[in-house]
Amino acid sequence: MAGSRFAYVRSFELPDPLLPNTFILLRLDGHSFHRFSDAHRFAKPNDSRALQLMDHAARSLIEEYSDILLGFGQSDEYSFLLRKAATLYNRRRSKITSTLCSLFTASYVMHWSTYFPDTPLRYPPSFDARIVLYPGTREIRDYFSWRQADTHINNLYNTAFWALVQQGGQSTKEAHETLRGTVSSQKHEILFSRFGINYNALPLRFRKGSVLAREKVSLSCSAADGFASQLLDGEADTLPILETSKANTLENRPNIETASGLPEKQKKRQASTRITLLHCDIIGDEFWDQRPYLLEG
Repeated sequence: MAGSRFAYVRSFELPDPLLPNTFILLRLDGHSFHRFSDAHRFAKPNDSRALQLMDHAARSLIEEYSDILLGFGQSDEYSFLLRKAATLYNRRRSKITSTLCSLFTASYVMHWSTYFPDTPLRYPPSFDARIVLYPGTREIRDYFSWRQADTHINNLYNTAFWALVQQGGQSTKEAHETLRGTVSSQKHEILFSRFGINYNALPLRFRKGSVLAREKVSLSCSAADGFASQLLDGEADTLPILETSKANTLENRPNIETASGLPEKQKKRQASTRITLLHCDIIGDEFWDQRPYLLEG
């Protein structure tokens, strides 16, 4: 009843547009996931099923929103980079935050049984979300470097901690005391000398985190049409994400547009994108130099 005498309450709704011409960084964090992981008996220090489920939920967002160029995940958090020129929901902070967070959570719940077929979901998980704006490419690179460095720090500690508990017979309190004040090299020494664990040989997924990149690909018209036609059944979307040592593509159903109906000259080649899962270094230059379009805005 837009014309009723009660409509004045809308004046209390304040606009919340994000500053234009800035990169939008959305970070999602699991809420009380220590309790959630214990309740669902996640493997310690890392549960590949849980990490793959996070990747799947993250991919759902990138598939749905073309403004998302990059995602980075570790443990129970995921960060998403939206292009500088993004106009999603007219750049309304509350709309972007609430919608993307709810879709991520819904995807996590929807695909739970794919990765945990023998573990019923005991109660619904929840995630919180925040948006931070960054003015330039240096800040964006430093942000993702910060999150990957944090991945290494946390995983090294957790790997040493759980080795002390599970293989060394220490209580959690004793393990924390053993590791108190230790530096990285000492944790490496504890793992190798006591338990024969070479930390640098552990899976890259655990040490580097997950990178979901929207990558440009170029296909001939016939190749694109043929590839797209093979993927119409969508069966691959129900399968767990398989892990590799270096990279794993999640482009089972990439965003491919056929060239049908285009003028002949435009049919020769067409650009498309695919979402690729990587477990690699993003602190150095190589990753970014190979994908300059991620920071072009």
